[in-house]
Amino acid sequence: CHSGSPHLLLLSLTSFLPVILAFCWVYIRKFQSRQESEVVSTITAICALAVALISSALLPVDIFPVSFMKYPDGTYKEWAANNVTRGQIEDTVLYGYYTLYSIILFCVFLWIPFVYFYYEERDDDNVNKCSVRMQLSSPHGAVACSDLMAFVPLEAPPGQNSTQWEKVQYLFEELGSSHGLPALSFSISTLTLIGMLAVITYTAYGMSVLPLNLIKGTRSVAYERLENTEDIDDVEHQIEKLKSKCIDGRPLSSRDRHNLQELEGKLQVLQRRGRHLEVAERNCCTKVGSALRPFKIILGVFFILVALLFTVALFISNLDKALHSAGIRSGFIIFGTNLTNPLNELLLALQPVFPLDYILITVITMYFVLTSMAGIRNMGIWFFWIRLYKIRPKRTRPQALLFLCMILLLIVLHTSYMIYSLAPQYVMYGSQKYLSPTTGPASGNATSGTTRICDADAPEDQCTVTRSYLFLHKFWFFSTIYYFGNWAFIGAFLVGLAVSCCRGKKSVIEGEVEADDSDLSDDEYVH
Repeated sequence: CHSGSPHLLLLSLTSFLPVILAFCWVYIRKFQSRQESEVVSTITAICALAVALISSALLPVDIFPVSFMKYPDGTYKEWAANNVTRGQIEDTVLYGYYTLYSIILFCVFLWIPFVYFYYEERDDDNVNKCSVRMQLSSPHGAVACSDLMAFVPLEAPPGQNSTQWEKVQYLFEELGSSHGLPALSFSISTLTLIGMLAVITYTAYGMSVLPLNLIKGTRSVAYERLENTEDIDDVEHQIEKLKSKCIDGRPLSSRDRHNLQELEGKLQVLQRRGRHLEVAERNCCTKVGSALRPFKIILGVFFILVALLFTVALFISNLDKALHSAGIRSGFIIFGTNLTNPLNELLLALQPVFPLDYILITVITMYFVLTSMAGIRNMGIWFFWIRLYKIRPKRTRPQALLFLCMILLLIVLHTSYMIYSLAPQYVMYGSQKYLSPTTGPASGNATSGTTRICDADAPEDQCTVTRSYLFLHKFWFFSTIYYFGNWAFIGAFLVGLAVSCCRGKKSVIEGEVEADDSDLSDDEYVH
């Protein structure tokens, strides 16, 4: 019964799959454009978002088995005393990593790009050829081809006289025994590197904008309607003033015609904005949001305190690596902690009260996912200084939703390293303890043992390292880049915090009305 507990944990997590899928469906449908909705892209976005959320739960699942193997006094439980049993559990977790990470590779390199370009080119006469050609010529196609090259066997294949089955069998043996797993690890590390850029861009900003938006709230609907009505009157007055110039039949100058077109376009936007504000004023959700205002403020204060805690913990962890690691060539790897890390100490302090430490590590993981979604929602999809797509309720194009899910998949890959940086000792060993023998003062023989928390000084056979730690530090040069990425993340968070503090309250219909929206889509939204 005890040996099956880690497996029961995995089964219990799968029971949340319907809840995850329901959340993904609601989230995608909330932002999806009703005019441009398409079945394949919708299903792809929902599945990709579900994979991202499920993958984010890998780290707590990884930490639980290694901690569950031991009693609080540091001795192994009966079912875990055998190295074979421990190895089987570790392999199960490792296969879980490889399975979900392989699905992420498939989604990022093949499925999502295929659906994206299929939707873009579906109206062309030569859909299939164009889609494949564009996919292979895209950056994703180039990266996919380069990563697939990593799986090419390095040993000489069987001779030409071999049967097809022998050649296929040789390929699987070659990938599985020698080069397949390192190649998969290298591909995942490459994607994690891209995910680091997404974390610096979106997660850092989301950690500041989400709590401050909750604290500041939105502007008054009645005040916005009054202000919008005054703007409409002002624009109409300017339009009448321009039109009065041609009452006697004289044509307007090119400058006046240009100004008139701009004013008419502005008037249309203001009129649409007025309709949306009218709907928002009658909407019961707006009234419920006003009633929950105190709760939102408390939640926002909690989120900003959590963000500051993460930033301080990340700074201390990076400083610890800078002072006590072996340097760049080692990937700034340290075994244990030399400086007091508040988050690491909090997790270690919660260990005696099961399962508070696992709940906290799960909350931390989901916090990163939610703040990343908030960052993408507020910033939109950018390529350097070019804004590609906006993420708006009921107005988001299918391509933007696919990009959003792809970015979340990449962010989830880097989340494990971020959490390791926040609490290195806990992520490495979980809540494991070991017996450290002590010697008697007279005889010098070992007479008793002292229970200690697992660290780098523990005997190798007394503490089991999580699979996540081994996975993260398989290539030292990636760890080095991640280290400098953490410094960039801290800087991006502080800049985002300053920008969010300087901004005023958001409109209650923020993002619902834009100049490039059509009247048809606006009418559909309002009604």
